[in-house]
Amino acid sequence: MTTLATVDPPLRRLFARLDFAPRPLQQSLSDLLAIWEDLRGASVAPAMRRAEEAAPANAFVFERDEAGRDFVLRRLSLGLEHLTGLSEAGAPLSASPDLRHAARLRRLFETVVATGEPVLAEFSAEGPGDEELVVDLLAAPLAEPGGRIAGVLGGCELRRSLGGEARPARPARRADEPAIFALGRMAELAEKVAHRLGTVVSAREERRFEDGEHKIRPLAGVRNRDVHVFADLASSGEESVNDKLCKLLFFIGALKQSAAARVTVVAPYLCYGRKERQTKPRDPVTTRYLAQMFEAVGCDCFVTVAAHDLAAFQNAFRRATEHLDLHALFARALAPHLEGKAVAVVSPDPGGEKRAELFRETLERVLGAPVAKALVDKKRSMGQVTGEAFAGEVAGRTAIIVDDMISTGGTMSRAARACRGHGATEVIALAAHGLFSGAAQDFLDDPSIDAIWIADSLPLPALAREAAAKGRLRIVETAELLAGVVHALHAGGSVNELLEHAVSPFPGKAV
Repeated sequence: MTTLATVDPPLRRLFARLDFAPRPLQQSLSDLLAIWEDLRGASVAPAMRRAEEAAPANAFVFERDEAGRDFVLRRLSLGLEHLTGLSEAGAPLSASPDLRHAARLRRLFETVVATGEPVLAEFSAEGPGDEELVVDLLAAPLAEPGGRIAGVLGGCELRRSLGGEARPARPARRADEPAIFALGRMAELAEKVAHRLGTVVSAREERRFEDGEHKIRPLAGVRNRDVHVFADLASSGEESVNDKLCKLLFFIGALKQSAAARVTVVAPYLCYGRKERQTKPRDPVTTRYLAQMFEAVGCDCFVTVAAHDLAAFQNAFRRATEHLDLHALFARALAPHLEGKAVAVVSPDPGGEKRAELFRETLERVLGAPVAKALVDKKRSMGQVTGEAFAGEVAGRTAIIVDDMISTGGTMSRAARACRGHGATEVIALAAHGLFSGAAQDFLDDPSIDAIWIADSLPLPALAREAAAKGRLRIVETAELLAGVVHALHAGGSVNELLEHAVSPFPGKAV
């Protein structure tokens, strides 16, 4: 395993990050690496022609020339065209009008060919109007028919630097600042939080072995540091929730073994929250088991957003916990749309009645007007949902159905139809976590729902991005709140004051 810490200094200076055989954070690059691994099979590298045929449209392919001094473009991608200015197959990399990027890519490709391993790199580039971009690039080796490595399969993702500003040089770390790490798909959210705190996300190494086992370790020193780990605990792509949970537990153990003074897990979505009590003989109580695992590896504090059952979450842990509700954030985001309207907050099932009531009280304070409430009956047993009773007044009102998560969306759709049947003029579905799994496309297209509001606690899966692009799915950002929580936990402060922020009456305009 080779990392940035051990490669030659000249190459290291070209890239902000350079890792061998990692799992990319970007879904497109992760999918490309998975295709490369499938094509490779038991070989060191897959055949070039086969890779060209199987690779997605956003992948590029270069072949080393006969002299071994240059790389010739065989297949182009839009991201690569932006970086190099090359627009046609057959063009050598040295013909790029951007000699700086061409030299950088050639060094990277030479490393991939020499080592026979895929490499993930990060570096900065200029965009339109001198806008600073960050480039995430994956390059993996390809072989000739005889097996000699002679080419590169790759893909790149271009993103704006945070705030649209030039990407700052990484500041020297202060001993008194918190260390922040991001696992799974939490990189974007963690970077936003770190940016607000005036720090950066620390590097870590990940490696997946052929038999499915993995290794993960911090690449930044954590001795006597206050460490915050942002974790994604929802299944996605090739990684199940169990993979992510196991990886997080091992990473916490590695941090404590490396003498971290305190480790706080920030997992906006907490997995396995549905079974917080026994409803049938010999049922598991997974929330308690989960807490015991985190305590066993040395987690000092656990932070989550909108737990499925708050009492179960707080009672399960024997270490410090922080539960963040998003009532104030959602209320302030919705206030401009609700101004002057009659509103009702609806719980889609009896178990969520307390959550809906707390949000109703917050929304009432923000709007400075009374908000009605309603409840839809629901009982689930052996996978079957029953219950037709409806209590409350939604006729002539905007009904806001509140839940902690949207998975398939069946519960929300059922409640929305009930609200429409009882005279609601508009229906908004609101939840902290958007998992959008299984048959969620039916929910996203449900005509009985006018709009869907979620927080950015989890990245959007592919089927939800189209709804977001159309404006039907709306996202409320949590980075400012989470940055405040990290600062409060690190420096000493009140998390409750942060949660109470912005519950004053709405002034009549968007904030």
